[in-house]
Amino acid sequence: MRILFIVPYPPGKAPSQRFRFEQYFDILTQAGHSYRLAPFLSDSTWAILYKPGHTLAKALGILMGFVRRAYLLLTVPAYDYIFIHREAAPIGPPVLEWIIAKVLRKRIIYDFDDAIWMKDPAGEQTFVSKLKWQQKVGQICRWSYKVSCGNAYLQAYALQFNADAIINPTTLDTEHLHNRIRDQYKPTRSIIGWTGTHTTLRHLDLVWPVLERLEQEGYDFEFRVISNQPPNYIGLRALAFTPWCKNTEIEDLGQFHVGLMPLVDDPWARGKCAFKALQYMSLGMPALVSPVGMNTEVVQNGYNGFVCNTPEQWYEALRQLIADQNMRATQGAAARRTIVERYSVVANKENFMNLFS
Repeated sequence: MRILFIVPYPPGKAPSQRFRFEQYFDILTQAGHSYRLAPFLSDSTWAILYKPGHTLAKALGILMGFVRRAYLLLTVPAYDYIFIHREAAPIGPPVLEWIIAKVLRKRIIYDFDDAIWMKDPAGEQTFVSKLKWQQKVGQICRWSYKVSCGNAYLQAYALQFNADAIINPTTLDTEHLHNRIRDQYKPTRSIIGWTGTHTTLRHLDLVWPVLERLEQEGYDFEFRVISNQPPNYIGLRALAFTPWCKNTEIEDLGQFHVGLMPLVDDPWARGKCAFKALQYMSLGMPALVSPVGMNTEVVQNGYNGFVCNTPEQWYEALRQLIADQNMRATQGAAARRTIVERYSVVANKENFMNLFS
């Protein structure tokens, strides 16, 4: 079986690719299959994509992406399955997908892990963003052989267009990558942590007042943010910032005692696949989450973390976990079990491989 992965980003760069299918490549090879990865963006364009300026270089990078896609169509007939993650091109209508499905008659596995049929409220307001074609998601679902959805909310959307929409959760490699378990008993100041990109920093507005209250009441902790840019907030003395780095990603996350995933409850956030919580929990720490999207499927309140819907619930959960390392250790162990049993590569391997059956 030959599989062509048509993806937006270079390999090993974007979390959605790394944790949805790239970590299954060795499994595909071991099963006797072959694959090719075809990114739209080059490494050089990816390196400047979210930096200010570089307008001409970005425009040329996108233009070259379309040139690569045109040549790629010549090779599509050689493959048995075409796995498309999010979209074949970042702007414009689904011309490439239509040719692959309707002209070349290839079986498309269409994969997405966000509510990409709508605009992200925190999305970049750039010229390119205005050329996105959100309505194409439903069309691609309709043309696909199967649709791979990150959670039940996304599946419900896809089922409007395709009866073969299945839940393929974002998973973690708990054997080779997310395998460093947090020692909750090691003497150190409590570290409450959050990780994400600049587009999701807005969700921290839900917890800033709670963290300030805890600090004012004398609780000793550090609130550590790992991101590609620091939060624009000055009201918390305990705030520390660590720039995200792929090479130290697991080591940096492993410093947390508790991980936070607040989410503003809006249609876009309901499509989130609880990825932050999955990462925290895989490393043996409880996750505190808002009851939005997939969060309540992953976190069981009081067992492997807390589901917090009000400032008082956030306060009580954090207060208890800062003060009680036994609670952190018990919930952290339960969190790790949850990931290994339900959201690991090993647990999801058969489900992923069935996409190509």
